[in-house]
Amino acid sequence: MFGFKNAHKLTDSELIEKYRKTSDKSIVGILFERHTDFVFYVCMKYLHNSDDASEAVMLIFEKLFTDLKEHKVEKFKPWLHVVSRNHCLLTLRSEKYKQKFQEQYKNELHLFMENGEEMYHDNEQDKEIKLEKLEVAINQLNEEQKQCIKLFYLEDKSYNEVAELTGFDLKKVKSFIQNGKRNLKILMEKQI
Repeated sequence: MFGFKNAHKLTDSELIEKYRKTSDKSIVGILFERHTDFVFYVCMKYLHNSDDASEAVMLIFEKLFTDLKEHKVEKFKPWLHVVSRNHCLLTLRSEKYKQKFQEQYKNELHLFMENGEEMYHDNEQDKEIKLEKLEVAINQLNEEQKQCIKLFYLEDKSYNEVAELTGFDLKKVKSFIQNGKRNLKILMEKQI
C-alpha cells in the first residue's frame, strides 16, 4: 500500500503518475477525498437530485481505476469535470431517466398543447395516446428545436443551461424554444 504520510502533499498529477505505476487503489482514494465535493456539484448541476448526484460521484470515481490507466491526463480537475459532465449527460439519456421524465410529459402536456381547449381526460388511455402523439410531434421538429425543447421542458433546464449544453447563443435558444413550441402546437393539431 502507498505511504499515506506524504501522499497528501503530492499534486494530482504526481498521484496519477504513481497510480499508473503501482495500481494502488488507495491513491485514487486520495483523489476521491480531494475532489468529491467538486464532482458532486457538477453532477447536481445536471441531475438536480442529491441522491442521483451522490450515486454518480461513486460511479465516476469507480471508473477512474481504469480511466486513469487508459488516458494521459495532463490537468486532472478540468479532465474530471468533462468526465463528470459526460457521465451525467449519458445518465440523462438512459432508460431510467426517460421513464422518470415520462411523468413530466404527463404533467406538462398542456404547455405544448395551448389550443384553447380544456383538457379533461376520461381515462389513462387518452393520456397515453396524447403522450405518444406529443413524442411523434417532437421528433418531427428540426434538430435544433427538438434539442432545445427536450432540454427546456423535459429535463427542466434553464435557458442558460440549454445554451451551455447545446453551444447555441442564448437568443437562438429562446428562438428555437419559441418556434418549437409553436410548431408543436401545429403538429399536434394536425394529428387530432
